[in-house]
Amino acid sequence: MRYNAIMTIQSNIAVISSHDAHHPQVLLADAVTRWRDEGARVAGVLAEGYEGEGACSAGHLRDIATGRRFSIHLDAPPAGTSCHLDARGVEEVCSVLMAGIASADVLVLSKFGKLEAMRQGLWDAFTFAAQAGMPLLTTVSPRHMEAWNAWAPSAIRLQPDAEAIDGWWRAARLVAPRPR
Repeated sequence: MRYNAIMTIQSNIAVISSHDAHHPQVLLADAVTRWRDEGARVAGVLAEGYEGEGACSAGHLRDIATGRRFSIHLDAPPAGTSCHLDARGVEEVCSVLMAGIASADVLVLSKFGKLEAMRQGLWDAFTFAAQAGMPLLTTVSPRHMEAWNAWAPSAIRLQPDAEAIDGWWRAARLVAPRPR
């Protein structure tokens, strides 16, 4: 069901769920561009790919506000796993990101994934937005949907298209608390 801006918003948190790992990142990036062009203060990170093999789909996270790129890809996975995700790199991104979140109108986070399901990675940014009532847009893979549902049971589920995303944003910004 497509989210309709006329509906009463139940949550400032919205998620795009898709099996295509790269398409949602394009949708997020396009939304960030549109919203910034309209004057919104957008904070967060977007995933950017890498050329290589491995279980993870992103090599970098790019800070939306500063453009700074952070590596989150390990050349070799830790023993006992095939995942090339650098957990320390993601946590570094989160600590840098936290400094600018409070002054934003909306937070866009690339993904609620394995680390966030374990309350690591970008977890602090997710929880800050939820506790502040700040609009938050993200993606989640089907593999982590159970953890997502446990954390954000009333999150709005968006179809992976610009119309649904912008409809959510129009509604969310009307009810969200204004940043300081």
